[in-house]
Amino acid sequence: MPNVKSAIKRVNVSEKKAAANKSKKTAIRTTVKKAKANIAAGENVEATLKATQKAVDQAAAKGHMSKNAASRMKSRLAKAAKADK
Repeated sequence: MPNVKSAIKRVNVSEKKAAANKSKKTAIRTTVKKAKANIAAGENVEATLKATQKAVDQAAAKGHMSKNAASRMKSRLAKAAKADK
């Protein structure tokens, strides 16, 4: 544990931000998992795909994932949706 006041604050802030980022990344993973399940089942594919792509784009814009990873994820979902038609 740091002794300097500013270093103590940095540790506290970084722990809070890490927890927030972890929960947001988990939420994105859950959204994508649900989208994959809906695509496989053929239920409400268009709406699910649109909502998932929006969530992934927002996560990339906020810096919770890289833009390339978001693009790759959206591409794979669209490919799966197209294959199931």
